[in-house]
Amino acid sequence: MTIIVSACLLGIKCRYDGKHKKNRRVISYLKGKEVLPICPEHLAGLKIPRHPAQLYGGDGCDVLSGKARVINGSRKDITALFVKGAVKAVKIALSVRSSSALLKERSPSCGLRPVTGIFATLLKKEGFTVISEEDI
Repeated sequence: MTIIVSACLLGIKCRYDGKHKKNRRVISYLKGKEVLPICPEHLAGLKIPRHPAQLYGGDGCDVLSGKARVINGSRKDITALFVKGAVKAVKIALSVRSSSALLKERSPSCGLRPVTGIFATLLKKEGFTVISEEDI
């Protein structure tokens, strides 16, 4: 079974700052497993590097229900782009018949803590088991 993994955890430079968050524990944990790196923000067409973004007014569930927004460092509302990228990423995850994901913590897309990101929320709604790099 394919595991969906935040691309930045595997060393892919897709973060807002143009860097990665390569995690040796994640790579070791995934050894011998089939993985699919995904970055919902890159799938949305957001540039690398770009202004950092945060959820305002709630979590991913609140964003999807229109109660919260994603605002970047230049105070621009980029909610629609984040939702677009998360939806694309979930479609990809479903197309490979995955049911689990290992995502980057503290991300407006992938985070589980302190609030759940948009991509993580959509995966959970689809029945995925979702953990972060801090859970392994």
